[in-house]
Amino acid sequence: MSMTFVELPGLTVTVDQVLYQPELTAPVDRPHPFAYHLSIHNDSDESLTIVGRKWIVTDLHGGVLVVEGEGVVGHKPHLAPGQSFSYNSFHVVREPSTASGTFFGQTDHGQPVYVRVPEFEMTPP
Repeated sequence: MSMTFVELPGLTVTVDQVLYQPELTAPVDRPHPFAYHLSIHNDSDESLTIVGRKWIVTDLHGGVLVVEGEGVVGHKPHLAPGQSFSYNSFHVVREPSTASGTFFGQTDHGQPVYVRVPEFEMTPP
């Protein structure tokens, strides 16, 4: 049995800030760390829990890194109508890249929902 995720009107994500952070530890093959600050806003009529995420990071030459996992930075935030959850994390890239993503949730009534993260750029200096 597969779940069908639907877009929940009123559930949105904002990219609040993207910062180049060369002082963060990064692997030799992806030496450019970027911290990003996001907020998930629930302006719908439903309470929900964010249960997972998927990121797609695409570099200048078409290389793609897909990152999937449970929750958000170790949490599964529950958002009542009018509430927001803000957090920061980071991606490490080899060259100029774009990131896009999706958060997956479930309403208190059991409906699987999703919301897309606006694409953002990570361009090393």
